[in-house]
Amino acid sequence: MTRDRMRFEGIIPYLVTPLDAEGRIEAGVMAALCDDLIAAGVHGLTPLGSTGEFAYLDEAQKRDTVAAVVAAAAGRVPVLPGVASTATRGAVAQARACRAAGADGIVLILDAYFPLTEAEVERYFLTVADATDLPIILYTNPTFQRADLSVASIARLARHPHIVGIKDASTNTGRLLSILNRVGDDLDVFAASSHIAASVMMLGGKGWFAGPACVIPQECLALYRLCREARWPEAVALQKRVWAFNEVFARYNLAACVKAALQSQGYAVGDPVPPQSPASPEARAAIAAALAAVTAGPASHS
Repeated sequence: MTRDRMRFEGIIPYLVTPLDAEGRIEAGVMAALCDDLIAAGVHGLTPLGSTGEFAYLDEAQKRDTVAAVVAAAAGRVPVLPGVASTATRGAVAQARACRAAGADGIVLILDAYFPLTEAEVERYFLTVADATDLPIILYTNPTFQRADLSVASIARLARHPHIVGIKDASTNTGRLLSILNRVGDDLDVFAASSHIAASVMMLGGKGWFAGPACVIPQECLALYRLCREARWPEAVALQKRVWAFNEVFARYNLAACVKAALQSQGYAVGDPVPPQSPASPEARAAIAAALAAVTAGPASHS
């Protein structure tokens, strides 16, 4: 696949990874969650993101997770698993496993341990892109990479035929404008953070890889529709409301909060992977209050 054959857009939820007490993937729970998200109208699904606890899963769990989501999606929406490793070899193996499982693309991140030079980070992305024919969304995140890529480096990566998009987590709108001005015709730009989604789409972004959309898909989809219709005051008002949920998992553990929220909605997604702890009673109360606040307004806009 090349950028001319597959592009992505819209609201693409980051999925939790439902696990039983033995660490096995709960494929039935995953299928129910995916079915409900697709019925709500999401535009794709991404397992193995931060919400999916990728850093806490072994390779067998990752393969089983991707297989479960591909089976659940059944071709109805694209599946774009996260691929992340500290070593290039590991990322290449994950990308090939995603291809073999039937994924439609990947979201590629570098999970660095030692600091790396920009040239080394760039080489990691290019080597993985050379090793697969899947379309790739770059996820540039200085927290994980331990260094940020320059706009010039991103422009060089944009020349690769398999690199079709970028999710930049810098939250710097000036940087996003520079990326859009430099490579906006070559790379689709996606929002990475919940407080900036409307801003990214106002600047020309194509959508939002959204952790909250796993729990509040209707509100996230409504935000996307308002942005597509250039109804910016309403979009900003809705983004402010959606932010209440993000404030909760900013205070507590991300996976614990999202899993607790889904449990409150009837999904038996299990607890976070140890050494993480389940959400505390205090956190669960905050989650319930935030969900009530987020869903108090209209969930759809026409």
